[in-house]
Amino acid sequence: MFNKIDELKSQIDTFRPLDEEKLKQIQDYYRIGLTYSSNALEGNTLDLVETKVVIEDGLTVHGKPMKDHLETLGHSNAFSELLSLARKETITEEDIKFLHKLFYSKIDCENAGVYRKKSVIVTGAEIEFPKPSELNEKMKSLVEELTTMRKDFHPVKFAAMLHAKFVNIHPFVDGNGRVARLLMNLALLQCGYNITIIPPIVRADYIRALQATNRENFTPFIKFISEMVYESQKEYLRILEKLR
Repeated sequence: MFNKIDELKSQIDTFRPLDEEKLKQIQDYYRIGLTYSSNALEGNTLDLVETKVVIEDGLTVHGKPMKDHLETLGHSNAFSELLSLARKETITEEDIKFLHKLFYSKIDCENAGVYRKKSVIVTGAEIEFPKPSELNEKMKSLVEELTTMRKDFHPVKFAAMLHAKFVNIHPFVDGNGRVARLLMNLALLQCGYNITIIPPIVRADYIRALQATNRENFTPFIKFISEMVYESQKEYLRILEKLR
């Protein structure tokens, strides 16, 4: 799969560099697509068109919870920071906290960008996340590990591992899944790959593969993310062809 992904990347690279107008069109497309899909995976009820209306027109959708609107606006803000951070070659703990702050500040300013102060146990899944007292050390270790992972792993495996390891720390009171997908895409962009979207329709497979990583079985999740990257690349190529 990595070979197939890299073959498509080579095709994508032939379109580069993109002019500013095309680049903005693509960024706007993924701002809406990634915001919609990432929020929908967590139960947000806004559909794709409604997400577009909220982001581009600043309107509220009648009958939909205000929290869903705030999540949409927050994710859009975090997406802007994602594009800025993509120009760097590193990911710091401050970057991670700021992404969460941008996403969550409209919902809960007090806990935005701040590690949780309560323990989290997922009943029925036999998952217990690190205690609040362990979070600073766990996050520091994760960030330190990124340099080695970036060097030793294929970029897609690196992005998948970052996603999984972050989720298994679960440092924030809420929004961990959204931040994990932003970080995954940040890793991909920094390595020259395109944004990858996980469609809500595959949520069950996504959660199942992700839960396996809590038991140190990363293979199903890496395989799943690789498939998502491959499908997103094919979509990206179709967009590039239309913009040619």
